[in-house]
Amino acid sequence: KLGPADVLVNNAGILRPGPLATLPIAEWNAMMAVNLTGYLICAQAFGAAMRERRSGALVHIASIAASFPQGQSGAYSPGKAGVAMLSRQLALEWGALGVRRNAVSPGMIRTPMSEAFYQAQGVAAARANLAPLRRYGLPQDIADAVVFLASPRAGYISGQDLLVDGGVAQITMGQIPRPG
Repeated sequence: KLGPADVLVNNAGILRPGPLATLPIAEWNAMMAVNLTGYLICAQAFGAAMRERRSGALVHIASIAASFPQGQSGAYSPGKAGVAMLSRQLALEWGALGVRRNAVSPGMIRTPMSEAFYQAQGVAAARANLAPLRRYGLPQDIADAVVFLASPRAGYISGQDLLVDGGVAQITMGQIPRPG
């Protein structure tokens, strides 16, 4: 009815916390089905027409947890790492066919899925103070990055993973004790 899709934004995720040592395989499979396999199914469905037209953009929402393991998160980190690799592989395979593919990896974004963490006393302030920008992220921060990557302004960007975390990933080395 609306014509061909020029952009696909894959944005799905569930979290079932727990240690990998005791994670039931059914929970692993459920998380992988949503957090990774669903991305491939949508990419295949929408990507076929994009490849035929030799034009289109896919933006996959991964996570900072794809690069920095998040303990006690069940299959969340491995699933989002899979999204990041799926995105790079699609960029390689579909780039010559005119389809760009990028990922956005949010970090410390206050969403309905993470709201329970922020409701715990002191967590919101602690997370805001951890980021060099001194705030936690909001869904609009991710939406702005997605709009850019999906737009013609990002026409020569493909296969990238844009970390949107307020600078959190950059502070790791600063946390290592050093003499002096």
